[in-house]
Amino acid sequence: MFKKIIIVFIIATLASCSSSKPAIATTKKQAAAVQKPRTAATKKQTPVKPIGKNYPSTNITTEVIQSTSKTVVTSDLINNYILQYKDIAMGNMQKYGIPASIILAQGILESGAGKGDLALEANNHFGIKCHKDWLGESVRHDDDSAQECFRKYKEAAESYRDHALFLVGKNRYATLFTYEKDDYKSWAKGLRTAGYATDPNYPDKLISYIERYNLHQYDCQVTGKDYTPINKSTSVKNSPSNSNSSSNDPNIYEVQKGDTLYSISKKFNLLVDDLKLKNNLLDNTLSVGQKLRVK
Repeated sequence: MFKKIIIVFIIATLASCSSSKPAIATTKKQAAAVQKPRTAATKKQTPVKPIGKNYPSTNITTEVIQSTSKTVVTSDLINNYILQYKDIAMGNMQKYGIPASIILAQGILESGAGKGDLALEANNHFGIKCHKDWLGESVRHDDDSAQECFRKYKEAAESYRDHALFLVGKNRYATLFTYEKDDYKSWAKGLRTAGYATDPNYPDKLISYIERYNLHQYDCQVTGKDYTPINKSTSVKNSPSNSNSSSNDPNIYEVQKGDTLYSISKKFNLLVDDLKLKNNLLDNTLSVGQKLRVK
């Protein structure tokens, strides 16, 4: 009888151990099932886009400068160019009598604010061609004709100096030096008359840069005269009858406070796209005092 009791106890013990094994296996599977979705969810998370230099401000004005090459620039780039070369321009004004505002405006326009092909390749900031008296290095570049000869300089400062010597040394520019040193409007028109550029809008472009970026202040620093920033929004009323009062050219419109490309296009019976095309505009951004060709 005692033996039967022992056998029954052993059988019951073995049965109990065998029934516990599935419970352990089930626990492992459940743990694995819980962990897998959490791991997958972590992998699928989308990283947050960084905010910084890869996402520039949309408030920066963009324009196309068309001279010896087509260059896309921003207002910040032009301001940096001015800060970099204003001292050289004022030094040349003192030494040679050329308005610093004219020098800087020509530099901006001719070099694409230092980003044009000639400026980058040859440090030529004024589009000066070789001519017969040039003995220095040169580069070839398409301009009025294919592969014309342009002067090459070791550094931009040499280009600024050569620009001054070029104007001083050519008889056709002698009339310029009869104007007041700080009369940038007469200088801008005189350069075109003397044949410096073939673009009929060259004077307006120079004057626009001078007035938009307050370059006349550097003339005043040299002459010692008081400088008053130009405020187009208060000096000229925004009305069709006098909107061109600062320019004698009826084909040119000067942007006033509150103007948009749409309002200007309606005023002159143009399409917005045609207005942008006429003025090489990449977007709809305008600045007060900016001059636009409307006809």
